[in-house]
Amino acid sequence: MKTVLKNGLVFTEDGIFRELEVEFDNGVITCLGEGCQGQEVDCSGCYVLPGLTDVHFHGCNGADLCDGDTASLSAMAQYEFSRGITSICPATMTLPEDRLRTVISCAAEYSQAGHINSACLLGLHLEGPFISVKNHGAQSAEDISLPHVKKLRYWQELSGGLIKLVTIAPEVQGALECISQCSEEFHFSVGHTNATYDECIKAFELGADHVTHLFNAMPAFHHRETRVIGAALDNRECFVELISDGIHCSPTAVRAAFTLFGDDRIVLISDSTEATGMPDGEYTLGGEPIIKRSGAAFLKNGGLAGSTSDLYDCFIRAVSFGIPLESAIKAATINPCRSIGAHDLWGSIRLGKAAHFLILRKEDLSIFKVI
Repeated sequence: MKTVLKNGLVFTEDGIFRELEVEFDNGVITCLGEGCQGQEVDCSGCYVLPGLTDVHFHGCNGADLCDGDTASLSAMAQYEFSRGITSICPATMTLPEDRLRTVISCAAEYSQAGHINSACLLGLHLEGPFISVKNHGAQSAEDISLPHVKKLRYWQELSGGLIKLVTIAPEVQGALECISQCSEEFHFSVGHTNATYDECIKAFELGADHVTHLFNAMPAFHHRETRVIGAALDNRECFVELISDGIHCSPTAVRAAFTLFGDDRIVLISDSTEATGMPDGEYTLGGEPIIKRSGAAFLKNGGLAGSTSDLYDCFIRAVSFGIPLESAIKAATINPCRSIGAHDLWGSIRLGKAAHFLILRKEDLSIFKVI
């Protein structure tokens, strides 16, 4: 049945709001402009946005991707959809290889079934195991392994082609070879690394095009050794993830990132854990115990362990920190999709694209409807 969104301000692909009608049928946008036909949804007093896309989160709603079962993936996808995040690329952790194979196989199985009122699974983000022992963060140091081309291609075959992003530390043995040989097959993201500026530049030259959670699990930007942040700034082709929850990055750091990189390169992410959407208490992250308290997640040693905010929360907070609404929308919709090569069908409102919408009340940016 054809449906028409009417009377709303539509965020268009050129990055501005326009008074347009949007018609869609069978999950595809079929008319954009005036004179669209179908059952009407009155969007008066609302912004009509593309659905949000999160390319880096681990869990929510009491479930974790690393649980390795379709029930957990279903619980995650339903929660994300309810929060306006209509497409997802969840992240694994650094796990023993047998567990990682189970997680990948589970995602492949889940992707073959139809799911109603759930975020679409666009892919997987392997945040481990090809990371640095010196900057492993909340990940298991003992399960870190060296990058290996055959291993990565085997996992991709097991996933049915779902793996879109691979976090990698360029300084570890085999990393540059892996990027060089596989950059046409995967988007490599520099992260959980202690690499120098030169090592990072080499990774980008060989095909890496993404940075995992800017400022976190990497050396700080120093005026004489600018490391990952400086290399990403100079590359100008890579995307940089940003956790704008106000905890992993301060409001000033969020504003600085947008100033440095511009709103075409920032990818807002949540890095959320299964504690997201749940009360304070004890949870896990990739099997590691974590504690949620006062809006944050911590390891037992006190270190941060992912976030307890979903991408909608992070988007709203970015706006509250002073990021222009249009810039924040780009960073939570089309940029994530561009960063994993999914922008032909997802991430913006255009004829022929997926009919995924987040409709927000203009007065307070609260959610009016998710389609």
